[in-house]
Amino acid sequence: MFTRPDLPKDFLFGAATASYQVEGAGSEDGRTPCIWDDFAKIPGKVYMGHDGSVAADQYHRYKEDVALMADLGFQAYRFSVSWSRVLPNGGDKVNPKGIQYYRNLCTELHNRGMKACCTIYHWDMPSELQAKGGWAERDTAYRLTYLAKVLFENLGDLVDMWITINEAMCITFLGYQMGMHAPGIKDNDRFIKSVHHVNLAHGLIVSEYRKTGLKAPIGITHNLEFPRPATKDPKDAKAVSNHIALRSGLFMAPIFRKRYPEYVTDELGWGFPVQDGDFDIISQPIDFLGINYYSEHVLRWSDTQPNNIEAAERWEERMSGIGWRITPHGLLRLLKWTSDYTGGKLPFYITENGACCDDRLETDTKTGKQFVHDEQRIRYLSEHLHMCAQAINQGVPLKGYFCWSFIDNYEWTYGYSMRFGLVYCDYETQKRIPKDSAYFMRDVMAGYGD
Repeated sequence: MFTRPDLPKDFLFGAATASYQVEGAGSEDGRTPCIWDDFAKIPGKVYMGHDGSVAADQYHRYKEDVALMADLGFQAYRFSVSWSRVLPNGGDKVNPKGIQYYRNLCTELHNRGMKACCTIYHWDMPSELQAKGGWAERDTAYRLTYLAKVLFENLGDLVDMWITINEAMCITFLGYQMGMHAPGIKDNDRFIKSVHHVNLAHGLIVSEYRKTGLKAPIGITHNLEFPRPATKDPKDAKAVSNHIALRSGLFMAPIFRKRYPEYVTDELGWGFPVQDGDFDIISQPIDFLGINYYSEHVLRWSDTQPNNIEAAERWEERMSGIGWRITPHGLLRLLKWTSDYTGGKLPFYITENGACCDDRLETDTKTGKQFVHDEQRIRYLSEHLHMCAQAINQGVPLKGYFCWSFIDNYEWTYGYSMRFGLVYCDYETQKRIPKDSAYFMRDVMAGYGD
């Protein structure tokens, strides 16, 4: 038996995806390649060379998907815009078919009583802009701001929530320092530049938005990390502090402190390409903060590892698919830390939370009905929703929760080998089969449970 989390009546429930992960239609209606199309072609970078050219085919099936979301009871859908679908080749010329697709999607959401939550940048930079240096170049911040301006002008009457950028840490750290994500660069100098330029892009977009007179709230989504130290040893606490500065502070401090963390500027000696007025731009007031959370790290001090940070052994249950540890209490700790950091009044939304499980599609021999019994995902969602309720009861201004993800999709370097969806996608037929977790969320949103 799963108990119902005690959440406010006006708590917003949504489902989330991203353009490259679900849309498909990779070369249709004027869309041009992006960095993930290119990255997937590099041998060994993506599982079996999978790409997002078809994905879950939402470009053609958005009406079916919106209807299914609405039938389950979701109140909002968080989607992102394909930059190269709206501005082919990353140029200045607007593609009318790209704009029309997103207008159609938003209209369909409204017709089914749902809110449209639009993420402007979720990792799929046009290939041509990467060829010019990508996020290591300051001009990229202005190019993304131009995309945002186009979206404000063409979708502003339909979008109910705006998110400037998704997970700046992954864009920069995984893309430019570790080389694990597109564009696959391992260069600390370009990484440092990319951090500042992504932060700048966020501020420029918010500044541009304030000129429009549009009233929908605008914010940014970060996958903040607030690890716990392995022991009470002060050195372990210092390792955690270093990690927070690198993974969270690089993106929170410019917005809320108008600077970079002292650890990276003073101890590591990093020099960011800051120009006069940049921090005033980056620190533009936002209407909410989006937080993506999946798991909590446990760290200890190391005399030999970079930044004196080392992962400690763990005890918690693993997700049966991707293997991440399941740590619901870490969400409560993160929310409380973030609330303290931001002053306790800025509204928060969980913009991604979910589990990757080893889902098995089964068929009832009598009825022929297909189903997925994903009990671990249900337990994961239940435990994390209870942490949301506890956070609210302790004064955290949490206003809503978006499940990741609505449907199985392209999971970046894992290709189609990992499934996070509430809805099973049969990639051969594109048939949608709601998992048990989808019906669990339907009950939660309807208010059922003891």
